[in-house]
Amino acid sequence: MTLDRTPIRYYPKVSIERRIYAFLIDFVVVWLLSSFIGDWLIRTIIFLSLWWVARVIAAQKNHGQSLGHWSMDIKVIDPRFDRTPGMVELSKREVILGLAALLAMWGLEIGLANGLSMILLLSPLIADGGVALADPEFYQAFHDRIAGTMAITTKRGYSLDLRLRKLWLDTKRRLRDRQK
Repeated sequence: MTLDRTPIRYYPKVSIERRIYAFLIDFVVVWLLSSFIGDWLIRTIIFLSLWWVARVIAAQKNHGQSLGHWSMDIKVIDPRFDRTPGMVELSKREVILGLAALLAMWGLEIGLANGLSMILLLSPLIADGGVALADPEFYQAFHDRIAGTMAITTKRGYSLDLRLRKLWLDTKRRLRDRQK
């Protein structure tokens, strides 16, 4: 009796830095929009609601790309079916990441006034990303493994990191030319 193994398709990997930048773009946008509310309970509800809208609804409508993913040319797929994940998979993924982002928001709002609490509140987000560092083959974070999703590079996006790098190198070149 032989096992019928389907071959694993290798997708273009996304570097950890690009995934961090994409997360930070989404995180900062949602944090800024929810920061105008004074009450912490209402702010928490608004943060989680905006997170779900930005990372699930927008990603579902935009071929697996949220604003941050679009900015960094990243796309979320379901590798089993080679398509954009459904609402259930995206919701599973973003509930885990959204709760970690919420704790990180609280930790960053506490700031250095209570450094230990800040570190403890940031640790779930760091641990989630640490799982991706431990998986050099697919770079799947904890939330990706639970939801059965994968982040891959795509040509559909803005390439913000590449544009900023080009701008930085052009500026350095102009400054160097000016000094000569």
